[in-house]
Amino acid sequence: MPGTLFIVTAPSGAGKTTLVRGLLQRDARVQLSISYTTRSPRPGEEDGREYNFVDVPTFRSLRDRGEFLEWAEVHGNYYATSKVWLRAQIEAGRDTLLEIDWQGAQQVRKHFPEAVGVFILPPSMDALEERLVGRGTDSPEVISRRLLGARGEMRHVAEFDYVIINDEIDAALDDLVAVVRAARLRYANQHLRHPEYFDFLEQD
Repeated sequence: MPGTLFIVTAPSGAGKTTLVRGLLQRDARVQLSISYTTRSPRPGEEDGREYNFVDVPTFRSLRDRGEFLEWAEVHGNYYATSKVWLRAQIEAGRDTLLEIDWQGAQQVRKHFPEAVGVFILPPSMDALEERLVGRGTDSPEVISRRLLGARGEMRHVAEFDYVIINDEIDAALDDLVAVVRAARLRYANQHLRHPEYFDFLEQD
């Protein structure tokens, strides 16, 4: 049976990466899709683990060859998802998670309408600013730009199936784990995974 594609979106600083890492630790059946990006690696990030880090000319070459399922420019950097790799994972029955922005999510849903969308919201704009500053990886100018863009990003929250407010990290992680488990219990998934339990429905 095909796997489930999960799309997780959030404004920068809302805790998306922390929650996704927690989910991967608690549910070995979910794997992370490794996106391409032109931004520089942050401390502790490795090429091929968090992202495939490429320069702008390489990214544009891959894009122009039709290699990407979706791509977007976010805060001056390019991000994209490999179309061929992702389709192969889903067809092989592997639950796969995409960390992408709302623009990318719109494009992905055109090709994978059954994808499960999850939007992570910060408890407030003040909390979001505090987290961005506390992260210590961005300049004040970059933080201001991220905060300015966050409101516009959050206006697309209604396009997603589930919304998790990340006020307390453990509770938010429990919610994300619950979303994944619930998605696996949808009728279409259960019928494909356990057809023997539904045979009686087709009997006269």
